[in-house]
Amino acid sequence: MSHLADVVWHRLTGLMPGELKKAELTWLAFPQQHLALLARRRATMIVNRVRLFAFLFAALTPLWSIVDFIVFDHPLWLALAAMRLLACGAFATLLLCYKPSGNLFDAYRAMAILFAIPTAFYVASHTLLGTHQLTGMSAAIASGYAFLPFVLLAGLSIFPLTLLESLLVASPILLAQALAGYLSWTTLSWPSFAGAFWLLALISAVSSLAGMSQLAFMIALVRQAIRDPLTGAFSRGSGEEVLEMQFIISGRSNAPLAIAFLDLDHFKSINDGYGHEAGDEVLIATTEHIGHVLRRGDMLVRWGGEEFLLIMPNTDLGQAEIAIARLRENGFGKRPDGSPLTASIGIAERGADQTQDWKELIDKADQRMYQAKQAGRDRFVSSIP
Repeated sequence: MSHLADVVWHRLTGLMPGELKKAELTWLAFPQQHLALLARRRATMIVNRVRLFAFLFAALTPLWSIVDFIVFDHPLWLALAAMRLLACGAFATLLLCYKPSGNLFDAYRAMAILFAIPTAFYVASHTLLGTHQLTGMSAAIASGYAFLPFVLLAGLSIFPLTLLESLLVASPILLAQALAGYLSWTTLSWPSFAGAFWLLALISAVSSLAGMSQLAFMIALVRQAIRDPLTGAFSRGSGEEVLEMQFIISGRSNAPLAIAFLDLDHFKSINDGYGHEAGDEVLIATTEHIGHVLRRGDMLVRWGGEEFLLIMPNTDLGQAEIAIARLRENGFGKRPDGSPLTASIGIAERGADQTQDWKELIDKADQRMYQAKQAGRDRFVSSIP
């Protein structure tokens, strides 16, 4: 099994060189393991592209009524025009009412609505056209309605979706095509129907591959954007975004949220005495030491220079103190002269400190870090007296 996974991995890296790490391979198939920042950015992109799609459909859907007016008789044209106006109104409502929120389930809902509108229009128009005997130009124009599922499945390729998500979106469209065939069972040409269905399935596969390729690029770009290039910890910008998101979640669910502000003691003397390259090596080693004792869900952010921020969701003040004590016991690595590297740490917790926003929470932890410095370094200070 592991050999098969290695073969698949090497094949994929040949198609997408340098984009993904091996641990990220499953991210292309399932969204559950995506980082919160990746999910948030992906949700924003999906909703923006849904709105673009909705704008195009809202503008183009009623225009085709001009062609219908020319080739169809008045009762049929009137019924199709009413359907088009309803679809246009639905697309316009989606465009105006849906705004990016960074929530992936909102993005899923937006996509479901986007694809449900033309799918319902396709089934209704196909059923209506099947009740009329059309010949010549009107029959040729009516056959154009059958291409709508192809347009929808091809449009799926503009979204950065996992394989599972693509299948879930494409399946209702394929089922709608099968339903349309069932409704016209008596007049159905099976060879042409089978060929059209096979082509739809092929377009679904190509669109899924295109969406996964977009997702691979996005994973690589987000990884580069959110990680500090030297230490591999979260960068300050992404750390602020994570903390803001965790603060909102903590407030809504009334869950604890603790942070620890770490400043490495006498780090400037390392750069001055041994050079910046030695200082960089110490920072890398420190990040590795901290990473060994991080609990699942904790996030380490390089705040700047020798300063780090540790974000601890679902952690009250007492639990945060225990975690920091364990961190100090494990140590932060060695200085170039072999002596232990120490840190001054300030701890703050949303509920205990009654902070109103994430910036105030950082200020509390920062102030306590300076208190630890003034008290002699190599210690932590929390809000407990």
